Formats: sequence, structure tokens, C-alpha cells
Amino acid sequence: MSQIEELHRVQLQTLQVVTNICDKYDIKYMLIGGTLLGAIRHDGFIPWDDDVDLGMTRENYDKFATVAPVEFQHNHYFMQTADTDPNFAFSYMKILDTNTYIEEKNNVNDARKGIFIDIFPFDKVPRQPEIRQAVYNRFKIADTAILLRLGYNVIKTPFRKDPKDKSLDLFMSVAKLKERRENIMRLYNHEPFHHYKNYASQYAYDKEVLSQRELTELTKHKFENLEVAIPKHYDKILTRMYGDYMELPPEKNRVAKHIDVVIIDGKHVE
Repeated sequence: MSQIEELHRVQLQTLQVVTNICDKYDIKYMLIGGTLLGAIRHDGFIPWDDDVDLGMTRENYDKFATVAPVEFQHNHYFMQTADTDPNFAFSYMKILDTNTYIEEKNNVNDARKGIFIDIFPFDKVPRQPEIRQAVYNRFKIADTAILLRLGYNVIKTPFRKDPKDKSLDLFMSVAKLKERRENIMRLYNHEPFHHYKNYASQYAYDKEVLSQRELTELTKHKFENLEVAIPKHYDKILTRMYGDYMELPPEKNRVAKHIDVVIIDGKHVE
């Protein structure tokens, strides 16, 4: 199997484990982003895509974060968050297969590594664009500071700090920044608002702001050999994100964007 095929095989196994946990504990999730696009356009992975993205309301995300470590005690998965891995800078979680190792393109860091799927929390946001922007700016300031302090780099350079140079004071200051960022994201979750934001989205701000209906009204859809949850209003969501989403991109753009090195059970996969 090719590297992308092996990657997809492991990710699909991880997705099955995650969705089984969600079903067991009645945790609502859905495919988002390129993974949702793949489900609709390809009935599975976009052939050249190398990641898997799920979304959950904050309430469901917190519930999953509570039960997953218990479920993972006797298998080879690890729930990687800003709390469980001090070197992990992001505001969402990754579920890692610990029998694997990867290196990502344009993302040098000291966080634990393995083939993963991403799970993103969606938090409530107010309607007013100016308030949304002000809160998002505060989030980005904290987020960027965390990335810089933990030594996340596009490429490895001689100026990048070695892990042994990291002090307790550094990790304590980063922990405070992580707490501040988390509080910003959760700011409006007890308000009677009806729109939700994926703060960690790679897309422009409004492209991944979902209404309550878009986020919570779900249906089942084929994804490779699985049946998984997707939003009922996928057409509206995908059109907002991608325009004519059924049209394939130019062939030159059909390349894996994230993963460079893949090792499974101690063997390099080319």
C-alpha cells in the first residue's frame, strides 16, 4: 500500500474507535471540513487528503474528553490536548495511534506524534461582527503566544530551542496562556446564542461559523466502510466553505498537505 493508503487505513481504524465511544456515551459528533467534503463527494476520504476532522459542541467535546482516556487505558490510543501533553500548543484535541509515528510538513514541534484524527470544539459566539472579531483577536493573541513559546516552527532552524532548554517557568507561563485561551473560547457558552464557531478553523472566520441547526441536526452517511454522522445541512455548509464543492480542484492541487514521514509498527511507509 502507498503512504496515503496506509495513512487512511490507520485513520479509519481510529475513526471507528472514536465513533464507537461516541455511540456508547451518546456523544454527538459530525464530520467537518475536508472530511465532510470527502464523505459527500467521494463516500470516504478525498484520495489525496491526509487528515480527518470531527466537530462537536463544547458540551459534547468536554464529555468525550472525560470518557476517552478511560476507554483508551487498554489500547494504543492517546488523547492529546493542551493539558495531556505540555508540548502540545493547539486548542483542540488529536487522537493519536501510539503504534505509529509521523512528521508533518511545515510544522516542527516537540509534541507527541503519531497518526491522528482531529476533534474540534464549537463554542457559542454572539451575532455582532465587531464583538466576534474582538474576541477572536484576543484568542489569536494567546494562541500565537503559545505556539511561539513552545517552539512551533515552519521549518527546523539552528535558532530553534532544543527541548532540554525548556524550563519549568516556561511551561508555567504557557499553562496560564492556555487557560486564558480556553476561557476566551468558552466565554459565551452559557448565553442563549444560536451560532457556534470553530476557533481553530483554518478557514476564514465566517466560513466555519455554524447555526445551531447546522451543528446539531445530524444524519448518517457512508464514509468508506463506516456509517458516520454528518450535518443534515451539509450542502449549505460546504457551499459556504468551498463554493461548487462537487467540482474537483486542478490536478496540481491534488496533493497531501500535512504528512511527510510515516512510520507504522516501526517500519517506514513510503
